[in-house]
Amino acid sequence: MIPAIGLIVGILLGLILHPTVPLWLQPYLPIAVVAALDAVFGALRSVLDGIFNDRIFVISFLSNVVVAAVIVFLGDQLGVGSQMSTGVVVVLSMRIFANVAAIRRHLLKA
Repeated sequence: MIPAIGLIVGILLGLILHPTVPLWLQPYLPIAVVAALDAVFGALRSVLDGIFNDRIFVISFLSNVVVAAVIVFLGDQLGVGSQMSTGVVVVLSMRIFANVAAIRRHLLKA
């Protein structure tokens, strides 16, 4: 119940406060969101499989976001930031689709 309340409060605060993302952080935000979604879908899959561990979820969530941001940062430093961003999004998207497929198989038995 606490995560749902936190989500609702976060959405309401975002709608009311209209936060702005600093220019230097903008290339990393989409990557961080995709990395976070990967962790969330992985957590949902593990809940359905009956092996969810909140500690593993938090570590996975934070490490996905940090590693994705570091990869994109290194790509920016090497002058290939957009290619690295694309690579990170592709890999994380593949993981998200694999987790969604497992969730679908579990829920629909198909």
